[in-house]
Amino acid sequence: MTAAHDNGLRPMNFDEPFRAGLRNLLTWRRDVRRFRADPLPQGTLERLIGMACLAPSVGLSQPWRFVIVDDPARRRAVIADFKVCNADALATYSGEAAARYAGLKLAGLEEAPGQMAVYADRDTEAGHGLGRRTMPEMADYSAVAAIHTMWLAARAEGIGMGWVSILDPARVSRILEVPDRWCFIGYFCFGTPQAEDDRPELQHAGWESRRAPADFILRR
Repeated sequence: MTAAHDNGLRPMNFDEPFRAGLRNLLTWRRDVRRFRADPLPQGTLERLIGMACLAPSVGLSQPWRFVIVDDPARRRAVIADFKVCNADALATYSGEAAARYAGLKLAGLEEAPGQMAVYADRDTEAGHGLGRRTMPEMADYSAVAAIHTMWLAARAEGIGMGWVSILDPARVSRILEVPDRWCFIGYFCFGTPQAEDDRPELQHAGWESRRAPADFILRR
C-alpha cells in the first residue's frame, strides 16, 4: 500500500495530455524583457509567491525571502544601478561582440509593472540545519528552486517573468534595506509580455543558441 493510500489520499495520475502540457509550459517559458505597461491584477505577486513556496527546500528550511518592490524611488535606484553595471559589462567586450551586446535589451525594469527581489536566509533556524552542514549553499539552491517554480506558475497564467542579473548585490540590498544575513539571489520583473515565442530572445538576437541535451551528459 502506498503512502497516499495510508493517509486516505488518492494517488495522482498525471496522464499523457498533462505531460504534453507540462512540456509545452517548459518550452514556452521565457526570460521576458519586453513588457506591456498594463498593471497586474492586485494580489498577483502574492499568489505567485504562494506557488513558489511549494518548491523543495533543503531540510524543509524554506530559506527563500521575497521582497516586493513597489516604491518608485527604490525602483529608480535599481534602474540606476543596472545602468552602471551594464556599462561596466559592455566595457568588457570589443568589436562585433560589443556592438551586439549594446543592441541587446537585457532588462524590463522601466516598463515592468511588477518587481521583486529574492533572497536566501542562510542562517534560518527552520530545518535545524539538516543538509546544510556540508553544503551550506543548499539554502541558495532552494531559493532558486522556488524561483523556477514561480516562473512556471507565472507562465501558466500568461504572465511574463524576467531575471535581471546585471546588478550589484550589495547595492541592491542597501536600496531595499534587507537584513545583512540575507543572500541576494536575483531581481525579477513581472508583467504581460509584448510578444510570445518558444525560442529564447538571445537566440533570436544571435547571441547564443540552445544546445542539445546530449552535450551536457557525462557517463561514468
